[in-house]
Amino acid sequence: MGENQNTGKGSDKRKQSLYFPESMLQEIKDEAARLDRSLSWIVQRAWKTARLEIRKIPSVNDIEEEEVIAAK
Repeated sequence: MGENQNTGKGSDKRKQSLYFPESMLQEIKDEAARLDRSLSWIVQRAWKTARLEIRKIPSVNDIEEEEVIAAK
């Protein structure tokens, strides 16, 4: 097996379907065309840019635990 598989290094080229609202998909397509990049590149770049902010969002489990504590 190659070192790229599930190590977070290199390029893992497994296919994955993602579903976006039509308007969001159109915006992604427009940016891909503007930057002369693929849809995949745009989504990967967006994730790298946003991931630290996304990690600040509490998980559903965290919210449920806070509700249980508050109810006591």
